[in-house]
Amino acid sequence: MFDNLSLFVSTISRGLLLTVEATVGGILIATVLSFVFGLAMLSRSRTVRLVARIYVEIWRGTSEVVQLLWIYFVLPVLIGYRIVPLVAGIVVLGLNFGAYGAEIVRGAVQSVPKAQYEGAIALNLTPAQRMRRVILPQALVEMVPPFNNLFIQLLKGSALLTMITVHEMTYQAREVLIDRNIDQAWLIWTLVLLFYLVLAILITIGMRLLERWAARLVGRKPDERSIFSRRKKPVLAETVSAGGGPL
Repeated sequence: MFDNLSLFVSTISRGLLLTVEATVGGILIATVLSFVFGLAMLSRSRTVRLVARIYVEIWRGTSEVVQLLWIYFVLPVLIGYRIVPLVAGIVVLGLNFGAYGAEIVRGAVQSVPKAQYEGAIALNLTPAQRMRRVILPQALVEMVPPFNNLFIQLLKGSALLTMITVHEMTYQAREVLIDRNIDQAWLIWTLVLLFYLVLAILITIGMRLLERWAARLVGRKPDERSIFSRRKKPVLAETVSAGGGPL
């Protein structure tokens, strides 16, 4: 039953690096776009808000599969250059999940109590200083848990790259089934599930550590329980002090 276990593990492992590269690349792009367009949706400029909203609605409202096929097959025809499959996959993951992340950033910033804005204004901080030193540090604590879920979804979405021949884990698993024509599909796909589960757990660990760091940054007592325990509802930070100390 498990005679080919080592073969399956080694074959799937050959796609692990590409899965990690696609996930990390997608996370980096999605994070940058999330903050850029999330904050843009809060801009005083109607034009900036409109551009940000168009981006969010297009990438959030269309199929990720179609987006991937469009970027890989249609865009090269329009620009006259062929796109490397992995690059196309990373771009689509980043653009798609960046649209969802933008709503996370917007919601987290708007969740900061109005008293925080008023305190920052009373200290004569510029709008940029208010956002950087007062609002974003507090909003970051609220962003981390939904971003954790978003990044795990992005990891799972990387399996779609098999459609454009990126040799990630799902592609490798499918190929070993085709090449060997064996009746152990249950074992192969179970192994793939376990690989994704381990990667998802690693993302969760990293994000929980980030959440604790963000909590300390704004003067909140971090939750020292297990990273897999249920998250307590945070206590709102005190209004910014005149001395500009921790919030």
